Amino acid sequence: MGKATDLLDAALDRAIVPGYSKIGYRVRSRFWAADPAPGSLEGCTALVSGANSGLGKATVAGLARLGATVHMLVRDAEKGEEARNEIADEVPTAHLELQECDVSNLESVRAFADRFLGQHGSLDVLVHNAGTMPPERTETDEGNEVALATHVLGPYLLTGLLRPALAKAHGRVVFVTSGGMYAAKLHPEDPQYRDGKYNGTTAYARTKRMQVVLAEQLAERLRPDGVTVHSTHPGWAGTPGVTQSLPGFNKVMGPLLRTAGEGADTIVWLAAAAQPKHHTGAFWHDRKRRPTHYLPWQHDEIAGRRALWDLCAEETGLVL
Repeated sequence: MGKATDLLDAALDRAIVPGYSKIGYRVRSRFWAADPAPGSLEGCTALVSGANSGLGKATVAGLARLGATVHMLVRDAEKGEEARNEIADEVPTAHLELQECDVSNLESVRAFADRFLGQHGSLDVLVHNAGTMPPERTETDEGNEVALATHVLGPYLLTGLLRPALAKAHGRVVFVTSGGMYAAKLHPEDPQYRDGKYNGTTAYARTKRMQVVLAEQLAERLRPDGVTVHSTHPGWAGTPGVTQSLPGFNKVMGPLLRTAGEGADTIVWLAAAAQPKHHTGAFWHDRKRRPTHYLPWQHDEIAGRRALWDLCAEETGLVL
């Protein structure tokens, strides 16, 4: 980017609505980093969680277009099969495999990882996309708050268990987070959100902040393996999750929402383009690295970051 486009990009980012909406996508796409090369994922294996709808489904299609064999990780096999058929119609050359796993359930994650490692020696791309915004506080059978389990504990465990396959391929890990994390901070004193009145939107933002920090921490742990780890937020995209969880927001912002494909663009780019492989542990939006904090009070304390890592290790039983 030149100086003028850098200034325009920064203005869009700070203004939020233009930057996060389809306006930002359509302006930035005129001058952003080059697309991944056609066929850049030929012979590669990718795994995408939450793959049956919205950003996950669009990510699967994007990776398949670049030649990857994509494993679609879903909770509901019937919905997953429907999504696979729809993607196959859209991308006739797609190589798609359906995998059933509830990322919020740690035992389910362990069982899936065992199956996957028994069948595949390497993994080039791992996309943590599965997400939830519970209307009220609920816990998994293992006693973890559902948003925390889905966005943080499950991805930590899955990444750790698949580490040998990622290391063999010098693979890439991408966390799909949210711009809502800017409004949250770490809460090491109450990571399971047991205190105070529970709010699903707040729980979502808190755990998305955790994802960004976790991605930075995993990047350092996996660097010796040649594995890169990044996080990205998709802007505001018109997905089933937004429609169902934030109907008021969807009603007001509907005309400005990005398509799922536009929201998934940087996810696919991080998985396949050359430039992101030169860095690790960065936070991205619209193919550019972004600050993880804008306000002084948001900065994470060292003790809070350490507590998050310890929480993941303790709850999953896996020390990386």
